[in-house]
Amino acid sequence: MTNRQQNILLIGASGTLGRALHETFTARGHKVRTVGRTSGDLRFDITDPERIGALYEAAGPVDAVVSAAGSVPFKPLAELGPDDWQAAFTGKVLAQVELVRQGLAHVAERGSFTLITGVLAQEPIVTGAAAALANGAVEAFVRAAAIEIAPQRVNAVSPNVFTESLDSYGDFFPGMGSVPLADVARTYVRSVEGAQTGQIYRL
Repeated sequence: MTNRQQNILLIGASGTLGRALHETFTARGHKVRTVGRTSGDLRFDITDPERIGALYEAAGPVDAVVSAAGSVPFKPLAELGPDDWQAAFTGKVLAQVELVRQGLAHVAERGSFTLITGVLAQEPIVTGAAAALANGAVEAFVRAAAIEIAPQRVNAVSPNVFTESLDSYGDFFPGMGSVPLADVARTYVRSVEGAQTGQIYRL
């Protein structure tokens, strides 16, 4: 794919990252359809695999699927129970895996999927075990899926805490730095408009 106009399905468009991605891709001339549980052009709960199928039917032709959504619980390890691990898997892993699996029949032949992981897969923090597990699983899936779905592509973006969110979350990431949202958005552009696949873009 080049920077020709693409039909982009943006999951999690109402969040901090989602809003930045919407602005960035729209400014680059792409047609963006936003998806959220309670807001957006299309309203679907992607933690429900059946709703993902309905989402693709409603969306019509798609060139790129961009995910900026994924919820995980943050608790001390000793307090994480089976329901918490399941919530992390359902909220961040299964939802994104199903976006790709079910999207294969709906995304253009040379279209792309860009998923979201995060720094905790490599740099753990206290209370972040469930997030680390989910991020690592998504990254492993991306590498595995890439060798099977060509010429469609799949990558993941793994950002540090956003600079714009340091006031709220900086204390949880002591000494780990941060990344501006603009840099994260540019990395999504690289995934969508570029040619690489199976990549985990860390920043």
